Amino acid sequence: MTPSVTVIGGGLAGSEAAWQLAERGHKVRLYEMRPAKTTGAHVGDRLAELVCSNSLGSKLPDRATGILQNEMKMLGSLLLRCAEEAAVPAGGALAVDREQFAESVTRHLHDHPNIAIVREEALRTPLDRPTIVATGPLTSPALAQNIGKLAGEEYLYFYDAISPIARASTIDMSRAFSANRYGRGEEAAGDYINCPMEKEEYLRFVNALRTAETIELRDFEKEDPNFFEGCVPIEALAKRGDDTLAFGPMRPVGLTNPHTGGRPHAVVQLRQDDLAGSLYNIVGFQTNIRWKQQAAILRMIPGLEKASFVRLGQMHRNTFLNAPALLEPTMRFRKQEQLYFAGQITGVEGYVGNVATGLLAALNLSRRLRGMSEWIPPVDTMLGALCYYVTHAEAKHFQPMKANLGILPPLGAKIRDKARRRRAYAERAGASMQASLHALADDMINLNQQSAAMQPQA
Repeated sequence: MTPSVTVIGGGLAGSEAAWQLAERGHKVRLYEMRPAKTTGAHVGDRLAELVCSNSLGSKLPDRATGILQNEMKMLGSLLLRCAEEAAVPAGGALAVDREQFAESVTRHLHDHPNIAIVREEALRTPLDRPTIVATGPLTSPALAQNIGKLAGEEYLYFYDAISPIARASTIDMSRAFSANRYGRGEEAAGDYINCPMEKEEYLRFVNALRTAETIELRDFEKEDPNFFEGCVPIEALAKRGDDTLAFGPMRPVGLTNPHTGGRPHAVVQLRQDDLAGSLYNIVGFQTNIRWKQQAAILRMIPGLEKASFVRLGQMHRNTFLNAPALLEPTMRFRKQEQLYFAGQITGVEGYVGNVATGLLAALNLSRRLRGMSEWIPPVDTMLGALCYYVTHAEAKHFQPMKANLGILPPLGAKIRDKARRRRAYAERAGASMQASLHALADDMINLNQQSAAMQPQA
């Protein structure tokens, strides 16, 4: 009889883990505390809710997230398939209608005969049964305290912030324009709305950010904030120098303002957030400015002077394990044979990376329970490199990591051309993953036979 498994957390990693275990014949109890207890960042009760960006990163095959997406497809990821079904136009990125995406994942897990969704808070990590903890960066205080005692290591933390969302109908297209950088994407008109700024407008905007009042942190959060570098709030970036934003989220490269015929000094980009095209999120504009002042500052952006915002930015504390001291690259907790961690709590950043660790943890726990050897993805694949990094980095100074070409082993021959080098990394990763899948032949055949379970019932 295939052992039953507990999965704690119904986010990206937990949802993928639950599905993979159920497909392999395990009875799964998936614990999700929402809606009985919320996190402060989530707005609904559906599984796999995206609380920050709606983009899963570049889908270009020679980019880091594109390589990882390809590997996840090869491994039979449910969430990648749901993402492609809920995709919205976003140039070279895989962006989704977050409502449709979460609804699709929730439906698949709810309808699976091997999954029972338990809507209550898990107060501790059970040590008497196989478990995957995938509670994410917003782990409840009670469970976080329990995991901290179990780990015997001090928790690390960083602060994350979410971006504002505006109604498309309130964006002034006489000042803004639609275009993709360098004309990428399927639509000639462009998938992004771009709000151009000339230098004087930009400097006024930067100064307003610098002097803005931010939301006060709670008492236990008032120590020096440790921002993850990929999610630094715009007001913090503005304080680093006049040009920081213009070389960061507001870089104008690859864009020409059709209203002037020239390249603007800086650009604020908005990306479609739903299939209907009625909502757009401001790309890279995480912020913790007080809401009334935040709305006023955002309306300084050309084209957003009369914008209506359905969500303003906010910042929250994210928690993650000191993975190099605690986890194996299989995602197994070193001190317990049947306990695995997955998702952002492991220090892996990025939506696709979170999904990937959920899949890997489920695969390895299932194999272990069936008396099979655990599988470590090759280090020259993006999944393998990511898991190797978070479990082998220097524990004393560990910081979260997302998929990037820099963590892959060097190529055998030095390739100076950047495009050719990216392709070489991608081709090597794909071939290595394909070869490694022979070790998973029995698992993958089983999944392929059960893939019909994903199809909606008539």
